[in-house]
Amino acid sequence: MASVISTSSQASWRDLLELTKPKVVLLMLITSLIGMLLATKAGVPWQVLVFGNLGIGLCAGGAAAVNHVVDRRIDSIMARTHKRPLAEGRVSPPLALGFAMLLSVAGMAVLLVFTNELTAWLTLASLLGYAALYTGFLKRATPQNIVIGGLAGAAPPLLGWVAVTGQVSAEPLLLVLIIFAWTPPHFWALCLHRKDEYAKADIPMLPVTHGEHYTKLHILFYTLVLFAVTLMPFAIHMAGLVYLFAALALGARFLDWAWALYCGSRPHAAIKTFKYSIAYLFLLFIALLVDHYLPLHLNY
Repeated sequence: MASVISTSSQASWRDLLELTKPKVVLLMLITSLIGMLLATKAGVPWQVLVFGNLGIGLCAGGAAAVNHVVDRRIDSIMARTHKRPLAEGRVSPPLALGFAMLLSVAGMAVLLVFTNELTAWLTLASLLGYAALYTGFLKRATPQNIVIGGLAGAAPPLLGWVAVTGQVSAEPLLLVLIIFAWTPPHFWALCLHRKDEYAKADIPMLPVTHGEHYTKLHILFYTLVLFAVTLMPFAIHMAGLVYLFAALALGARFLDWAWALYCGSRPHAAIKTFKYSIAYLFLLFIALLVDHYLPLHLNY
């Protein structure tokens, strides 16, 4: 008990903020916000805009804190994560779990009061999918962990859409599908770059269990799938030519990187593909938003 108190007293607000993975949560909130804005052209009520994203962000931060607790042994081994608060002992697991519970309960309360029940329960399902199913089980159980568990991370645009409309429809599910298809090539590129660290931590990521060539082939395959999926908003008249041109250009560049990675034709292709994938998703959703407000549709 004394050690927990001692560790807790060393924890700063920066340590607690780091537990929430603020950069990841920010990307999630951007896609959630865009989901809200795409759901209507009449303008999103300020209460939903502010408190909807606040609730989703709090729940996402709570799930991230649980991830820190479960992965603290792995984090202490890997160079990318060995300075995290739990890995270095600046925050104790009980404190982190209590903080995660506080964030999650507060987030659910905000969503139930200021949005609607469906948004709250979908957010809870996403939280449990990431914190319990992916982090607690899938990550250590199968090299397809990121494919199966990626659905939880793909939920924010759906959550934003439902916060505004109160119902699930085809359009937000398509946004989920885009992020779902994007996740494997995005994360496997990082896994290639960090292959030795995952092997040392005994985590069955695809490059560790099946080798680099097999992983590169799968990155190329999923990038092709992603390219096709990103054309669907135009195909179902959800978006127009502004988005179509952006999706084609961004997707072609992603395919270029995936092919270079597969062929080994560029130095440091794995980490560069990973970095491009982050910019890709951000720009793709911005293109959707621009198209929403500046539509240029073909009459067909």
